[in-house]
Amino acid sequence: MLEGIIIKGIGGFYYVETEKGIYECRARGLFREEKITPLVGDKVLIRVSEEDNTGYIEKIYDRISQLTRPPVANVTQAIIVMSINNPDINFWLLDRFLVMAEYEKLNVEICINKIDLSTTEEISLIEDIYGKAGYSILKTSTKTDEGILELTEVLKNNITVFAGPSGVGKSSLLNKVDPNLKLVTGEVSKKTTRGKHTTRHVELMELDSNSYVLDTPGFSSLNLDFIQSDVELARYFKEIYEYSNKCKFISCLHYKEPSCEVKRQVDEGNISSIRYENYLYFLDEIKNIRRY
Repeated sequence: MLEGIIIKGIGGFYYVETEKGIYECRARGLFREEKITPLVGDKVLIRVSEEDNTGYIEKIYDRISQLTRPPVANVTQAIIVMSINNPDINFWLLDRFLVMAEYEKLNVEICINKIDLSTTEEISLIEDIYGKAGYSILKTSTKTDEGILELTEVLKNNITVFAGPSGVGKSSLLNKVDPNLKLVTGEVSKKTTRGKHTTRHVELMELDSNSYVLDTPGFSSLNLDFIQSDVELARYFKEIYEYSNKCKFISCLHYKEPSCEVKRQVDEGNISSIRYENYLYFLDEIKNIRRY
């Protein structure tokens, strides 16, 4: 028996990295009966056949985390990558990624890429919005190499999921961190200002002996149906949740309720109006989901 980690899964075959190399494995039928699907990132125990050097997954160890999109286990942090220009930063989509990462209780870093295309004012706006929300921000450029060393340090000793829409430069950034990855990159379409999908499947890539990263397919939307109630949403906006303890009503949704501390902080500029408007949009979406 060998212990290892699933680095890729395609068509019912799972590729498990062990101290003795990578083995192509099938999962035991027992997992299917128990409705358990092996995931990239799973730490597993495999039995290797001496006849053809393939293996069977005998055990899946307990997961410390599990994401649905992308389907991956045991991620310890998320780096959400957005470009500041080409394509322009999408605050609505960035906040959706942040909600998902907060729901999964992941450590989160925001990476603003292509800063060589930005102005000081544009960068300051982003730092103001998300600094107040309690996030640290990496500023990177694959043209000037700014921020690449800092990004490399953040990736160490973690299983990191790179999240973000197509065209923001996720693959280019990872190639800068480790040129041996040789990930395919794509240009941003001039017609749609969206990136071409260059990453075809979820795959765990080793940066060093204790650091892995997933370069994931780009997303244009994220469904919020994992949130069970409208009251729950505020938990995933860190700065809103912090001030919500001072609202008059425990079940305050920070919308039309009187004596709402969150709305007062928005008015005073301590909570970004952009973040607050996205919160209200998501709140309405969750209400509609629950209605049906």
